[in-house]
Amino acid sequence: MEYAEADYYYGEAEEEEEGNGTACAWQADWEASFALLPALYALVFVLGLAGNALVLLTVWRGPRAKRRSADAYIGNLALADLAFVATLPLWAAYTALRFHWPFGAALCKLSSYLVLLNMFASAFCLGGLSAERYRAVLRAAPPPPRAASARLRRPAALGPLAALWAAAAAAALPALLLREARRDARNRTLCDLRLGGEGGGAERAAAALSLGTTALGFAAPLLLMAVCYCCVGSAVRRHLRPRRAEAAARRRLLRLIAALVGVFAGCWLPFHLLKSLFVLAAAGLLELPCALLGLISRLHPYATCLAYLNSCLNPLLYAFLDGRFRAQCRALLGLRGARPPPAASSTPSAPTQRSELPSSGGTKV
Repeated sequence: MEYAEADYYYGEAEEEEEGNGTACAWQADWEASFALLPALYALVFVLGLAGNALVLLTVWRGPRAKRRSADAYIGNLALADLAFVATLPLWAAYTALRFHWPFGAALCKLSSYLVLLNMFASAFCLGGLSAERYRAVLRAAPPPPRAASARLRRPAALGPLAALWAAAAAAALPALLLREARRDARNRTLCDLRLGGEGGGAERAAAALSLGTTALGFAAPLLLMAVCYCCVGSAVRRHLRPRRAEAAARRRLLRLIAALVGVFAGCWLPFHLLKSLFVLAAAGLLELPCALLGLISRLHPYATCLAYLNSCLNPLLYAFLDGRFRAQCRALLGLRGARPPPAASSTPSAPTQRSELPSSGGTKV
């Protein structure tokens, strides 16, 4: 049988689907979904397009000498989100048309590829950013303030960023190679991933591909981020002296670290969890009741929408909480009140405050 793997949409459930060795009769998707989901995608498109474009303009039009090492990751993260949100009008129309794809096979492949590319590039950027932030904390403490400041202002090397994009492009290739537009029994054109094979071979292959995508694009980067940010928190506690101002700055940094990891996990976890449960059940590796499979099928588009929401939250989490970024943004837009960031303190821990604390508001997981 041909298996339509639901990386982004389950679509309307088939009237009868084999699951756990028995036939499951499922109901169609909730009727409200065909109006609500396109509206949510349109909202994410508008907010994500404006927010990420502003991040790119602010990061890359700012003075080169004042760029932090983290800015390169922030800019590439915004670029990945921007490329993805540009496809959302197509997915909004696809949902509004009850999962009918009228845009042709080429756009089906390209749009699906950009969705997966964004997921991998975002996760890899955040993993690289978390490691960079940890290195910045370690570099900031021992050297004299002037030497530390000079080193922390160096832009990130192009090599790691090029490797990051190459890895993300390679990991997203299954969407480009295996996605296709095809007619179903209801004369709709679906844009989905199809794996050939007889018996349970296609389902097992789809389960392996889906679980591998989840491990590489979510679980492993999340683990790396959690470890790095725990190390950042430990290093900050060691390096910041227990003065009142520094203690407050430490608490702000640690709260942001928790928010970075929490928002990334909160947005993407439901998507990966529901998708993994579905493909495991379809492959016969997990026994789930038919009612639960039907509920998973209905909920998955909303979990997908929640994952997409992460792309318009990124400008808030990685840029708009950064005081220096806000000043640069106001200056770019010609708004009043644009002020340069305050001068660095002369305290021994000034490099940590200057390099880590302002950028603490400016970073996705």
